[in-house]
Amino acid sequence: MGKKEEVIVKAAEELVKSAMKGNDGSHDAAHAFRVRDLSLSLAREEGLSTSPDSMLIVELAALLHDIGDYKYMRDPSEGKIVEDFLIKEGVDESIKTNVLNIIKGMGFKEEIGGLAKSNYIPEFGVVQDADRLDAIGAIGIARCFTFGGSRNRVLHDPKIKPRSDLSKEKYMNKDEQTTVNHFHEKLLKLKELMKTKAGLRRAERRHKFMEEFLEEFYQEWDGRA
Repeated sequence: MGKKEEVIVKAAEELVKSAMKGNDGSHDAAHAFRVRDLSLSLAREEGLSTSPDSMLIVELAALLHDIGDYKYMRDPSEGKIVEDFLIKEGVDESIKTNVLNIIKGMGFKEEIGGLAKSNYIPEFGVVQDADRLDAIGAIGIARCFTFGGSRNRVLHDPKIKPRSDLSKEKYMNKDEQTTVNHFHEKLLKLKELMKTKAGLRRAERRHKFMEEFLEEFYQEWDGRA
């Protein structure tokens, strides 16, 4: 990585810290940094490290992917923070376009909304897989309950069944969820949606951990354990 790229990445890290400072622990700066580290690791496993441009796209998209997230947006202008930042830092046009396209299309709501898989580039799959890996396993469980608690969501209600026919609009309507139902509506589906072989390998272990956690949770909830 050259001097210019190092300066851009450092500036991106500072933007993440300032822009995500007020978020709860499920979507804070630590999440963005974990996704960055996972993304770079997956990128190396997937053979992208031979291209400096690819690695910069991956790192910037991973760092900046949750800035302006609709769940935390306080002002519509926040939706342009990332684009304005990339322009201000003089990021090459092709890199800027790829970073923005990855961020725009990587969410779960976009996938259930019918985003065409033919549009995926290798960098997209790496960053999306890394973000989804951070949503499952031990950290995923912690993040799920942190987010649910921040929204005063019901922990579990056996009478409220997980929604099976989720559209993009229904998924975004968080009021209909319990925290535990979120595992069934999203988190347990992520392993099969991995785009890279490296991501799938890691997802297998994290997915199994969630299944074991839920089995124990339901036994304890029912007084069977």
